[in-house]
Amino acid sequence: MELVFDTGALDPGARYMAWREAICDVYVNVDVKATRPEEYKGFIREAHFGKIALTDIFLSEQRIRRNRRHISRLDKDCYYLQFLHHGTLRVLQHGGEHLSNPARGAIFSATEQYELQCHGDVRSFYLEIPRDDFAGRFPKDRIPIAEIINTTNGMGRIAVEFCAMLASEGAQLGADTRSRLGDQLLDILALTLLSGEGDVPESESATGTLRLRALQQWIDAHLGDADMTLERIAHANNMSLRTLHLLFEPCEMSASEWIWHRRLQHCHDAIVKGDGRSITSIAFEHGFNSSAHFSTMFRRKFGLSPREMARTALRPAGGRGKG
Repeated sequence: MELVFDTGALDPGARYMAWREAICDVYVNVDVKATRPEEYKGFIREAHFGKIALTDIFLSEQRIRRNRRHISRLDKDCYYLQFLHHGTLRVLQHGGEHLSNPARGAIFSATEQYELQCHGDVRSFYLEIPRDDFAGRFPKDRIPIAEIINTTNGMGRIAVEFCAMLASEGAQLGADTRSRLGDQLLDILALTLLSGEGDVPESESATGTLRLRALQQWIDAHLGDADMTLERIAHANNMSLRTLHLLFEPCEMSASEWIWHRRLQHCHDAIVKGDGRSITSIAFEHGFNSSAHFSTMFRRKFGLSPREMARTALRPAGGRGKG
């Protein structure tokens, strides 16, 4: 996903003002009031899938308001939909209040006044969805205004996992493919809202899968750090080392095995793509610090050495080698 803005590179005293100027006055047109502006942190990463904008966003505790002044500047008619990785956020719109957390997604209108109340730091997927395209997928009496979505099972869980897949793999896809996937996402979200799958849980007790996904996304973003340890990962994600291991228990791999798996997969994709970088530089860019170690692990996983894989990728489809 493309980085839109990140306060991390700024002096702490300048972060909140920079966020307001670069994001809240331009990117989304809202008013923001942070609980602790002197400790503010935030980032936005974005990818487009046809008419859908998918954002990965981190916010410090704050209150966000869109009023008539902001709406008058809005040049698009859309919904916002949020799937939280961690934290709690309340959506106030149409006189109603919708609690959103890792077990509950929320959809609301961007073209009507609303207030968002972040309780603690919040990390989430944030989707901008064209109203007409989305409304056309519903019967006239079922078009959504502001609703919540159960994201712990059924269609809600499928929708969240589809968004996670798009966020992780979308950059490798062409524009036409991303557009088709965007249409599929609209279908999935419409089915989710139409399915009416019972009560939505209020607590975060059933959100281990979502916490794991958020953790894996953080790891994916830091694979180039050769010194990344499980202890540092746990600390950066505000959890104990024991919690980190527990989150990976349902997986077929341990946390360490998953990290090496992802490093090797990224290296494989870069080698097959053949963008001119040397195999050694690709390995080092993805967290390996030994060419021999990388070659051994690569052959063990893919059955070919990195150089053999590169030659295979360059061979014309359907071609035959000599001999």
